[in-house]
Amino acid sequence: MRDLVRQWDRPYSRERACFPPGNLGVDKYWPVVNRVDNAYGDRHLVCTCPPMSDYEEKEA
Repeated sequence: MRDLVRQWDRPYSRERACFPPGNLGVDKYWPVVNRVDNAYGDRHLVCTCPPMSDYEEKEA
């Protein structure tokens, strides 16, 4: 959002940046969190979920 309120020096409009062609400006989703370590972290996510064995049912 910070980029949208600063001086805009890009060759395309703010509207085009927010709503690319074909989207018609409907159903725009604004993520509530920042990217994870920029593009590197977005491509190299680490799962911190418990192992699958924790979900197995135990025999009675």
